[in-house]
Amino acid sequence: MPVLLHLDSSADLTTSRSRAITATFADAWRALGADHTVVYRDLHRDALPYLSDASLHFPAHLRPTDANPNLTQEALQQEILGELLGADVVLIGVPLYNYSMPATLKTWVDYIHVPAVTASFGPLEAQPMKGRPAVLISTRGGAYDAGTSTEFDDHAIPALSLILQDALGMTLETIVATRTLSERFGAPAEEVALQHAELAAAHDSATRAAHRLG
Repeated sequence: MPVLLHLDSSADLTTSRSRAITATFADAWRALGADHTVVYRDLHRDALPYLSDASLHFPAHLRPTDANPNLTQEALQQEILGELLGADVVLIGVPLYNYSMPATLKTWVDYIHVPAVTASFGPLEAQPMKGRPAVLISTRGGAYDAGTSTEFDDHAIPALSLILQDALGMTLETIVATRTLSERFGAPAEEVALQHAELAAAHDSATRAAHRLG
């Protein structure tokens, strides 16, 4: 039974492009058959509490002897880890907020990046997600074209790549739609047209990726 873990993080609940594109992927996934299930978590509507104790960044056997983390939060972390480890494919909506990922998504990262559990730590090899696909739906209000002064101003995808691809060993692909605020703020017609073209291409890429990975 193929399982998709679908995460949204946008604070825009009505016109979010990242939510729309992840929904296209998830719908295409479900359409592959009744056995294709989706585990959904809305990181904005149901925001995770920040980790309240530094020891939760590590498994019990690597914590200081006097560590005493909150048991309720530790149980929540195990639930979040269970959702990740049970997924065949991970789909994440990543709107760009102030050149990085939303705080709600960063908190999820803090829950799932656990040395010696989801990521190798020194001689302790642990990459249970190795080889599993992660699809990042990257939406950006402005333009970040190659060769421009803003080309490297997206610090969300590089950070997620470090965690999901390098540390957890997942295979990563990114579907991008930029200029999402062009119409709202009166951008030139050619920029608006390019935004619409990128958005249509992103929806198409999401459908094709779901078919390929499912």
